[in-house]
Amino acid sequence: MTDSTIDALNRKLDRLIEAVARLAPPPVPQTDIAAADCFVWQADPGYLEPVRKVNRVDIGLIRGVDHVRDILVDNTERFAAGFAANNVLLWGARGMGKSSLVKAVHAAVNASDKLDLPLKLIEIHREDIDTLPKLMALLKAAPFRFILFCDDLSFDHDDTSYKSLKAALEGGVEGRPANVIFYATSNRRHLLPRDMIDNERSTAINPSEAVEEKVSLSDRFGLWLGFHKCSQDEYLDMIDGYVRHHGLTIDPDTLRAEALEWATTRGSRSGRVAWQFTQDLAGRLGKPLKD
Repeated sequence: MTDSTIDALNRKLDRLIEAVARLAPPPVPQTDIAAADCFVWQADPGYLEPVRKVNRVDIGLIRGVDHVRDILVDNTERFAAGFAANNVLLWGARGMGKSSLVKAVHAAVNASDKLDLPLKLIEIHREDIDTLPKLMALLKAAPFRFILFCDDLSFDHDDTSYKSLKAALEGGVEGRPANVIFYATSNRRHLLPRDMIDNERSTAINPSEAVEEKVSLSDRFGLWLGFHKCSQDEYLDMIDGYVRHHGLTIDPDTLRAEALEWATTRGSRSGRVAWQFTQDLAGRLGKPLKD
């Protein structure tokens, strides 16, 4: 075999190796739990992606939910300090700050300087709920304590992944690790469509047992915190808080009239509507909003 033939074979072999390497999956990034206080769970390939800048507001700007705010802060502080605490379901009206409150409480607890180690917040997407056991196995040996947070949690027809959540929260042989707690937000208190529960009742041999299977998922949450539509005064108080925080200058009577008109055109009053009005107002005034 001549040298030119060998060189040609080597070049072909190198191209073949490069082609095979491109087909191979990329290496799984290594999870560094100390890298940040907030993460997003990437179920495939299975690692925690650090979030350097969290999208959240100061807890003092969340108005109209003082009672549930205090309950959530107390529960979170106890858990972060190593004491007993409950899984929490924040349910109710859209736009009233359920997910914002979870992120704000996490930041407030970490800012209190009462903890030896920071409390970690991990967001898990609704479609990845069935990977909870994998995530918990990753976390249980870590020295930190973790809030697993799922925003807008609900289950549709023929969706059986709620059984994975039930087992992860309380069931199973090992149960939930002591350093993990689960917070979820939902527009529904029972997480499942009412007609789905009714259908189970009508087709089951023992209707009460079938309904109990569906409803018992919510029972895994020791705290149910309800969020209800805000009053006009609460809505205006939210806007006043945003305006002062962001340093927007406007006549109070004009602010009130424009805020009420904005709510009327939207057909609702909520924290989200108040924030959207504030963004519009800042844009019209040519003022930037604080980070």
